[in-house]
Amino acid sequence: MVPKETKTRQRRADGELSRARILDAATEIAAERGYEGTSIGAVSTKCGLPASSIYWHFKDKDDLIAAVIERSFNNWLKVWQLPEDLVGLDRLVEVATGTAKAIMDSPDFLRLGLMLALERRPVEPRARAMFIGVRDQAFGALTRSLVDLAAGLTGAQVQQLATYAIAGADGLFIAKEVGGDSVDPVAMFEIHGQALYATAQRMIAENEG
Repeated sequence: MVPKETKTRQRRADGELSRARILDAATEIAAERGYEGTSIGAVSTKCGLPASSIYWHFKDKDDLIAAVIERSFNNWLKVWQLPEDLVGLDRLVEVATGTAKAIMDSPDFLRLGLMLALERRPVEPRARAMFIGVRDQAFGALTRSLVDLAAGLTGAQVQQLATYAIAGADGLFIAKEVGGDSVDPVAMFEIHGQALYATAQRMIAENEG
């Protein structure tokens, strides 16, 4: 007889695998069709699980897409987990190139999130709110990094640089989407990181002058 604890662990593992299959399918469909073009039926067909299984894990399509964005963003957070001995320009460039690699490995966060951010509806989807929320987290992490990297910046300058950095990342992502293989995101983001650092140093010098 199989112990109850073993059965419980097996059910939990099966549930996690099913959830991952659903998220993988939803990610692929949403990246191709956008929010409006994604449906529970399409996800069910893609992942091979019945709609009832999807609704067991997620309340509705909006809840599912929000989970897709959250999972993709959690992969992006790894970009900020750098060794403490990386400082100054080296650290900023490493974050920039890490962001480029995250775009190539898991582009769904930005692709789907930007589509949602540019849309306006009478009732905002939870998925859009999730994207805005996790971008705020990224903004906060970048702000803290800039404070650590470039002492001497004012609070307003840190905010400006963080806004510029994220806007530039958005633009480079779109350039990659449009340009395809003709655009090297790692090289472009390295330039972006260097430009950000140089601008920070210029601001500090002006403050001291």
